[in-house]
Amino acid sequence: MGRRSRAAWISGLCAASLMTSVPAYAVAGGTAAPGGAYTFAVKLDIGDGKRSCSGALVDKQWVLTAAGCFADDPKNPKVTEGAPKWKTTATVGRTDLTGTAGTVTDVTQVVPSAGRDVVMAQLAKPVSGVTPVAVASAPPAQGEELKVIGFGRTKTEWVPNKLHTASFSVDTVQDTAIGITGKDAAVCQGDTGGPALRESGGRVEVVAVNSTSWQGGCLGTDPAETRTGAVDARVDDLGAWVRQVRYRPVFAAAPWKKATHIASGYFTGGSAGGTRHMDMIVRWNDAEVTLYQGADDNDPRHPFAAEYQVAAPPKKGETSIWQHAMQITGASFGGGADGLVVRWSDGELTQYTHVDAKGVHGEKKLAKAKNTLWPHATQITAGRYTANQQRDDLLVTWDDGRVTLNPDLDTNGVDKAQKVLVNKNTTWPHATQISAGEFSGKKTMDLLVRWSDGEATLYPGVDTAGFHGESQLFKPKTDWNDATVLNAGAFVGNERMHDVLVRRENGPLSIYPALSPGGKPKEVKIVG
Repeated sequence: MGRRSRAAWISGLCAASLMTSVPAYAVAGGTAAPGGAYTFAVKLDIGDGKRSCSGALVDKQWVLTAAGCFADDPKNPKVTEGAPKWKTTATVGRTDLTGTAGTVTDVTQVVPSAGRDVVMAQLAKPVSGVTPVAVASAPPAQGEELKVIGFGRTKTEWVPNKLHTASFSVDTVQDTAIGITGKDAAVCQGDTGGPALRESGGRVEVVAVNSTSWQGGCLGTDPAETRTGAVDARVDDLGAWVRQVRYRPVFAAAPWKKATHIASGYFTGGSAGGTRHMDMIVRWNDAEVTLYQGADDNDPRHPFAAEYQVAAPPKKGETSIWQHAMQITGASFGGGADGLVVRWSDGELTQYTHVDAKGVHGEKKLAKAKNTLWPHATQITAGRYTANQQRDDLLVTWDDGRVTLNPDLDTNGVDKAQKVLVNKNTTWPHATQISAGEFSGKKTMDLLVRWSDGEATLYPGVDTAGFHGESQLFKPKTDWNDATVLNAGAFVGNERMHDVLVRRENGPLSIYPALSPGGKPKEVKIVG
């Protein structure tokens, strides 16, 4: 590779790639992969022979590969999310292309990763009989040996029928890319997007994907070119993004019309000011409870990155406690991760100090079953209504029109220190959904109320002294007339401008990013 600077080296690689139509390529000098190994390898035929690339199956329906494969100009790998511009066929589980093993299917959409030559390509149908390869979580190290595999050219074959493999050494490690050099091989045309693999202790994982190469020794390259270096795009730090992309179809296919309750919070360990956003808990009409983990980017169309079942629906002839949940709200009890407060059909009120992918934990009974008070609670929402306090209070509306506040729920419970914010009246029984959120930048949280006629109102800076003005977001019988379930939280940003998730009557799910008093709410559809 010589002694040139890193910047000059990359510039040279880009110049070298001008000799071909696609910038990164196949394993010249490598050996054919042993039978049965690397069945997760993918051959991509783009535009009926226009381009040929490689990739790796990282989910039964998703392939990790290079953005340049799908770009108008492969040397400038910018791709728009959606259907690929050219018809693309993927062959998976067939390391010998003359055989019939594996699956051949179309690519239906590509999702690019911002700032690097990487995309996730969705297949038209899930692949069976092939175990997807894991995405690495540890960064590559200088001097580390990686295995590169691909279907591209070799020294003697223009269009080889077999997957080839060779060892490469990591020369340099940058924020988004690595420089590698083949020990006895080069990366040649046909392997754009092919994986660079870490193999250790019987485990194989993708560290990077091929991006650009000198192509020294590849068939069709100038014989004077002997350099075997290449630049690969790192993926070891894209694990959360990969999980988020591959679960999108599952999230979109969920029966959102059957979502009866939504609660938000940092249930899985995120925190305000961090890179990851709030999680969401959904209780469905069959008593299943699902946890959606917040994403770490700022895309309002895809605010969640993973899905976990907290409670399964009861089997035939059995029952579940979650069948009896009347209201739920996320709440912070000062332990670093949020929990839940649940009001049950028999009037019992329960606090769970922590919720994670395995279930609810730390049960604390706040009000006993069959009491005479809590069956009259119509809505509950936990929030920071006491200034300079890290633990949440509980705001409650009652069927006689009262609105009360229980400060520091974890310390005081519900039997003492209760504040009456509104006395009995005929207005508040019409509050059909309420949610605590940060919209106005006050020292304490605001209260979002959706009324039975569809009107939506914000009450800024609610505290133990009561309400301090109001702001109308939507007029009666307009935008939120069919808003059946809603919840506020930091789903897109972690600033003090919360978003609102809305599940409409017939199932569509939307988000209103950074809702604010006096502003014009902007709806972004997530599902439907």
